[in-house]
Amino acid sequence: MPLPAEFHEIAKRVNNWGRWGAADEIGTLNLITEAVVREAAATIRTGRRVPLAVPLRQDGVQTGMIPGRINPLHTMVAVNFEMFGPDTVATSDDAVTMGLQAGTHWDGLAHVSHSGRIYNGRPADSITSHERAAFSGIEKAGPLVSRGVLLDVARARGTERLPEGHAVTPEDLDAAEELAGTTVRPGDIALVRTGQIQRYLAGEKEAYAFPSPGLSLRTPEWFHARDVAAVANDTLTFEVFPPEIEDLWMPVHALDLVEMGMLQGQNWNLEELSGVCAEEGRYAFLLSAPPEPFVGGTGAPVAPVAIL
Repeated sequence: MPLPAEFHEIAKRVNNWGRWGAADEIGTLNLITEAVVREAAATIRTGRRVPLAVPLRQDGVQTGMIPGRINPLHTMVAVNFEMFGPDTVATSDDAVTMGLQAGTHWDGLAHVSHSGRIYNGRPADSITSHERAAFSGIEKAGPLVSRGVLLDVARARGTERLPEGHAVTPEDLDAAEELAGTTVRPGDIALVRTGQIQRYLAGEKEAYAFPSPGLSLRTPEWFHARDVAAVANDTLTFEVFPPEIEDLWMPVHALDLVEMGMLQGQNWNLEELSGVCAEEGRYAFLLSAPPEPFVGGTGAPVAPVAIL
């Protein structure tokens, strides 16, 4: 199905191509300035650290729905190997084969294309099997640290988990921002909690994947208006699944990554953070979330930590 006129109209309103120059490869991460990081560091009061990643394991979140996106296959390549002879120091090593977007991860700007283009108007065929992403590889994201804001949409709606197929709207985000008691600012990283990951944590992997709540086609404009640097949530698909418009697959990915140049994250475990933020009565914190710097990668695993 061709992209509808509604998509193209939104794309024009959120497009950031050329905003940071023709050579730019990091998009809205340009909004994380040194001043933004200093202000983010000032949110730390107790030093309490909350991990946001799901464990990397062979029976992880992937169901096989996405071809090639395999859960981590973890193998030992050496076990107590006495490299320098008997009775010397021994080492154990291991190796992993996995999809870079298999667990808690960032989608890079080259992860999605539409109409033959990726972010900043570069050709989609600049991504090749052998050379990987020639532009906007995930390694370009660098040391991703900023102020994080939890937009706890589920809690703001008075529930622990949004209904299956609920499309998160700008109005939902407004309500979550009001609950947070802070205004989302330029350079912030927004974490949108739906509660959906409770399904995975309860062992309901198929139910976690589909159907799922997620961000609606109307949300990219909300993030664009606030100059958000990146967005992550607690679902497999990020956007509502199945899609709002029949046969229009991944439009939010295309608007966020291609048009806006905004990283998006999936499979983030925001459950403990939700409880901590409610307990402390504050929803802003220092967020450390640098992706693993795979050169030319279209995404990468991340082990984010919120520091309060």
